Amino acid sequence: MTKPIPPLDLSWLLIESPAGTTHVGAMLLFKKPAGRAPIVREIVEAYRACTPAPPFNYVPELLGLGAPHFREVTHWDPHYHVGHLALPARSSYEDLLRLVADLHEPQLDRDRPLFRCWVIDGVPDGMFAIYTKTHHSIIDGESGLKLLYAGLSTTAERTVPTPAFALGAPEPTPHPPTPLTSRIADSIRGTVTQVEALNQISVGALRKVLASLFRSHLEGSLPFGAQHAPTNAPLQIGRSFATLSLPLEEMHEIGRRLGATLNDVAVTVVDAGLHAYLRETDRAFAHRFIAMCPVSLRAGGDTAIGTRVSAVFPRLGEPQASMSERIHQVVDSVAACKKELGRMSSEAALTYAAGLVALAGLGSSTHLDRVAHPACNLVISNVAGAKEIRYLNGARLLGIYPVSALAASIGLNATFASYHDSMDFGFVANAAALGDLPLLARCTRRAYAELKGAAGLQPAGQKSATV
Repeated sequence: MTKPIPPLDLSWLLIESPAGTTHVGAMLLFKKPAGRAPIVREIVEAYRACTPAPPFNYVPELLGLGAPHFREVTHWDPHYHVGHLALPARSSYEDLLRLVADLHEPQLDRDRPLFRCWVIDGVPDGMFAIYTKTHHSIIDGESGLKLLYAGLSTTAERTVPTPAFALGAPEPTPHPPTPLTSRIADSIRGTVTQVEALNQISVGALRKVLASLFRSHLEGSLPFGAQHAPTNAPLQIGRSFATLSLPLEEMHEIGRRLGATLNDVAVTVVDAGLHAYLRETDRAFAHRFIAMCPVSLRAGGDTAIGTRVSAVFPRLGEPQASMSERIHQVVDSVAACKKELGRMSSEAALTYAAGLVALAGLGSSTHLDRVAHPACNLVISNVAGAKEIRYLNGARLLGIYPVSALAASIGLNATFASYHDSMDFGFVANAAALGDLPLLARCTRRAYAELKGAAGLQPAGQKSATV
């Protein structure tokens, strides 16, 4: 069975390179129950006994006869796709982060199904981890995280539910065959829709070009308007990774007090943390960062195969802004971007995303982005999480930390998702330029403490910056 590859999903395959990989993943951290020594081996054996379901059994075929498509395969190597590793004795949590960074580096083999996962034993304090990665062409962050949660239990029973890769994602509801005249009419309507989408995008772009020529203040999304930052250094194969967890309800309260959303609070502390990190490493950045923030176009309950995202490109806070000033700058900028995106149809928003991904990939492959403005300075993504505590074979899930993609000379990705009572951040970076990501996590935690003070909240205990 074959399936055509939609334009946005095809873009993720076409722009990929050994240094700019386009797979997305997550690190799940679990606490072992007492007296359960074989728990990790039981999980590995159960996972290897499963069979991948669509889209996790897809292999891309981009060349040859016909349009690019995915082909379903019936064979897979369970020992290749489900690995079993253990950290050496007396390893630290940062050793786990370095291992995950190493596993995240290589491209996925396109002659095999586009996913891999590793169950990692020997994590300090009686913990173990699962790191999983899947190509962005078959899954996006939101639907991928929903599948990971679906592969866990809501009770502490000694069971291993079917993992995400064997659950699969639902295909769109099939439609009955239509007459030739209807198919022709649908084709014409599709073409008109695409033309209308491109018209919406081009008019908005022209308006910003004219505003720039007349030195007017630019609002809304600003793709390819960023100044070069250390985060835009040429991508190398090496990756660095760090995690951070912040108290969820307290973040909500900060947002309520400062007139901001939960997303605004998270974006603000990442922005301030990155400026502080660059100052501490003697690379202070004198401009406002421009971030790419993916926006899900999925309706509630939609986990269908493929990616359905667009993006906004807000300008973040001034380098030396106080935390109260910074969050209001972020709030205003993000609101203007969302208003602009809201004027687009869903088709236009998808076309916009596909076009920007293609342009960013072209700039990277030709090295034009080294002299022209980069698409943005970093990616900051908010992925829907889960409220209920989850378990796997009796082990409690402590946190789920996104491990996302780096491509097109955008060397930092900060993705966060809520779980139970915390907001879990995963930072991934180009190790050649941003090698000490645990320091970035600590700078972000300090920025959070400052924002908490700006909101008039007294200092209080919070979950560790690394767990």
